[in-house]
Amino acid sequence: MPAFPKPIQLSHLLIGQIVHTADIVVDATLGNGHDALFLARLIGEKGVVYGFDVQEEAIQSSTELMQKNAINNKNYRFLHAGHEKMSSHVNGEVSVIMFNLGYLPSADKSVITTEATTLIALEQALHLLKVEGLVSIMCYPGHDGGDKEADAVRKWCSELARESYRVVEYGLLNAPNNPPFLILIEKTK
Repeated sequence: MPAFPKPIQLSHLLIGQIVHTADIVVDATLGNGHDALFLARLIGEKGVVYGFDVQEEAIQSSTELMQKNAINNKNYRFLHAGHEKMSSHVNGEVSVIMFNLGYLPSADKSVITTEATTLIALEQALHLLKVEGLVSIMCYPGHDGGDKEADAVRKWCSELARESYRVVEYGLLNAPNNPPFLILIEKTK
């Protein structure tokens, strides 16, 4: 791994240190299911991965990825719903909630996450998160609408109470074309 890992690699590295067998975790934006698979491998046979996406194609490809990798279907619950609905479906304290904002690669690029639903989902995420849990947010400002959403997420995160949350941002400053960046939120109390 290079001295500076890609933002998603850093996210996985840190998440791997805090997720344990039997934990409850959330992939708030399933996409093709790669984060859900990563989380499923961490939680083992006794944990549960909740996954959300507004596109049926994402639910299908994520389910196929889990089956292909022999993940027991009792260890994941994928819902054809927006991430702003997570508090209606997730039960128990959550260790990690991952957001990979933007659009589903290889699909309709006009279907994107937006600040309106993402900010609602982030509020819910903080209520579901256990103390010392982590929210990981990959922001992609380099597409139509992505810059507006990334700015709104950055502003919202910067206003969180320091007494309850630690927030960091990680990304390349000298890369062209509005590179993606990672925001991590740790709940401290």
